[in-house]
Amino acid sequence: MRQTTSCLFVYFLSILYCNSISGQVKKDTLELPELIVKSLPIQNSIQNSTTSVAIITKKEIQQTDGVILTPILNQVPGVYMQQGSLNTNKITIRGIGSRSQYSTTRIKAYFEEIPLTTAEGETTIEDIDLEAIGGIEIIKGPNSTGFGAGLGGAINLLASKTPFDNSFVKTSTTAGSFKLLKQTLTAGYSDQKTNIYTNYSALENEGYRSNSSYDRKSFNFFGKQQLSKNGILSFFAIGTRLKAYIPSSISEMNYNNAPQNAAPTWEAAKGFERYKKALLGLGYEHDFSKNWTLNTSIAYSTKDGYEARPFDILEDQSNTLTLRSKVNHNTNLFSIPTTFSIGTESLIENYDFSLYRNLYQSQLGQGSIQGDRFSEIEQKRTNSNVFIQMNMQLLKKLFLESGLAYNTTNYEQTDIFATAETDKKSYNFGSIWSPRIGVSYKLATGKNIFTSISKGFSTPTVAETLTPEGQINTDLKPETGINYELGFKGNFLSSKLYTELVFYNLQVENLLVARRISDDQYMGINAGKSSHRGIEFLVNYKWSPNEIIKIQPYCSGTINHFIFTDFIDRNNDYSRNKLPAVPNIQWNSGFNLSTNLGLNINANYSFFGKMPMDDANSKYTNRYQLLDTKVTYTFMILKKLKTEISSGIQNLLNEKYAASILPNAVGFGTTSPRYYYPGNPRNFYGGFQFTYLLF
Repeated sequence: MRQTTSCLFVYFLSILYCNSISGQVKKDTLELPELIVKSLPIQNSIQNSTTSVAIITKKEIQQTDGVILTPILNQVPGVYMQQGSLNTNKITIRGIGSRSQYSTTRIKAYFEEIPLTTAEGETTIEDIDLEAIGGIEIIKGPNSTGFGAGLGGAINLLASKTPFDNSFVKTSTTAGSFKLLKQTLTAGYSDQKTNIYTNYSALENEGYRSNSSYDRKSFNFFGKQQLSKNGILSFFAIGTRLKAYIPSSISEMNYNNAPQNAAPTWEAAKGFERYKKALLGLGYEHDFSKNWTLNTSIAYSTKDGYEARPFDILEDQSNTLTLRSKVNHNTNLFSIPTTFSIGTESLIENYDFSLYRNLYQSQLGQGSIQGDRFSEIEQKRTNSNVFIQMNMQLLKKLFLESGLAYNTTNYEQTDIFATAETDKKSYNFGSIWSPRIGVSYKLATGKNIFTSISKGFSTPTVAETLTPEGQINTDLKPETGINYELGFKGNFLSSKLYTELVFYNLQVENLLVARRISDDQYMGINAGKSSHRGIEFLVNYKWSPNEIIKIQPYCSGTINHFIFTDFIDRNNDYSRNKLPAVPNIQWNSGFNLSTNLGLNINANYSFFGKMPMDDANSKYTNRYQLLDTKVTYTFMILKKLKTEISSGIQNLLNEKYAASILPNAVGFGTTSPRYYYPGNPRNFYGGFQFTYLLF
């Protein structure tokens, strides 16, 4: 790690030296359009921003099978998405959230600035159909004061929009291995004042493993209407209906000998989850003048769920109201061009759940059978974040970003089965302040060096705050971390070559860990400190050997060193051990070849290093590599009908690998620990798409 870091650092300094010389000799003759980071409180070009941001375009999303984000996010340096199944996924950014058991935590997610993350900090983005996503912006680490409790960072989904002055109807079908079938119907309309985009999709997949069939229906609607010269109203609706069976994790013996099997108890119970979700939102943008702008949004979401597990059956309902608003002001502060952003984000969530006994063992072969209810709980969760950010251009080439956020989080729980007032419990984490400061310096045209210092935090989930007796652990504290970052962003060769190199050092205190107590019960504890150090790099090149062909090769990677610096749990000293469930190395390389004849070829190779499976580092996964390819041919029929035919292969090398692991799995009784979620073997897909252009 040290030798690699030294080599990259020398390389980094060499680049800076060469850049400053070449910038004095020759200016770039071709400037590509600047990429603007839209989701930051103050929009800024990615070049001048002092933040580590990854931007994923609509075109890059379309280079996969269109089912799930896993292969897309895993190409982003510092981001790792584990896919246990289509409905069991976990995203980590720079190692934050790696010890989560089954879901994504410590990361905020938004759809067009509407929070998708629950009030207790869990995020699910796989419900949103990829057809409805027009782009993704990922802010890595606590690098924005505008997103509150997200120590790992924020994932911002941008809605698909209809191209200006266009109108179309589109239908597509994709079929593949494991009885994959996805059908979508999309329509869009756009003119001077209106932009509407809507789609319906039906996704079915039997799955590689037993008890893993998946059936999702989703509807997405997004629109913008210009109400006046200075005012724009936006609105959207997302509806999802899902029934997905759960194969769960399996032991090492079953992983080696029968990876296609589900966990025995989950298969016997025919475990599954079923829910209906809806998210409705309104947004309003108003320019009071060229110096004053308002952006505000309000959203309501609801969920009605049912999950049959071997140990119990869960019925739950949630209703959430969110409000996010900000005011931006451009001015000159002491003759320095300055932009202020002052905003707030508030979230109120009511969550009710009941637990029933599962009597599947009483009638074998029948699957889950609902028995008596033995628990009923009501929870109210509130979260508020107030922030201010200031961007200044101190000199012609020197930019300053600073910010401060103030957060409060409250949980309240009532046991409906009990009648005593003492069974109503409440807890808050006090007031948390999160400052940030960063600077960016333009070495030459298209070449910037930046550095930043920021503080972030993540609050425990409600489940982590509860003791085995159901009492709230009032001694539990939020995770906090200080992040130090140094990076370079540069364009070369007339902006055909783009590079990024980032060094980061995130030190976390009051580390939240899940101590497993039983098969599906764990409690959170503050276990000490962890250190997250790493290097991220990215290289993109655009080459046109002639007027017909365009080739875009790329490579990216992450080298990290994530360890517990101070961690003692039940007399076990794990200090200096590596954090589990995150690889020490990630590498991606590939190319996209396109022609003006309609042919497009994409190939991506990914390598993932080994990772420890528990805090003791007693077991490691194997390194693995994945190769995915896709070929698409697009042509027109009668000038109005755009036709697209595609075919792809995933895991072309037929690699056997663990697509996800359950960290710190334990065996109860005579059973072995169930660490492994096997990945899919080589699989194929193909499809066609017809787009009718109305005008």
